[in-house]
Amino acid sequence: MIIIDQDVDDVVGKGIINKAKEMIEAEGGTVPTVDHWGRRRFAYQINHKSEGVYSVLEIVTQAPNLDEVDRFLRLADEVVRHKLFRLPDSEATKRGLLTPAG
Repeated sequence: MIIIDQDVDDVVGKGIINKAKEMIEAEGGTVPTVDHWGRRRFAYQINHKSEGVYSVLEIVTQAPNLDEVDRFLRLADEVVRHKLFRLPDSEATKRGLLTPAG
């Protein structure tokens, strides 16, 4: 999940998402789904902001390949917050991101 600053232009925000996607694909991973949730209100203010633009990316790659993407998102001023987490294998298989073992 990536949350972009509400004051950032849509073109710049989508550029950040595309850059992260390109970085993942350059390391041999794939991004089968990008779900743009749009502008949402925060539960509390973050950096004096009350809203952000949310996007959720489903990523299929090896964990070490995410280091550069994580660093890029941490350093990008336009990104308010981001979170990378691993789905359990059963959930990833159910979503069609992994093929069943066996």
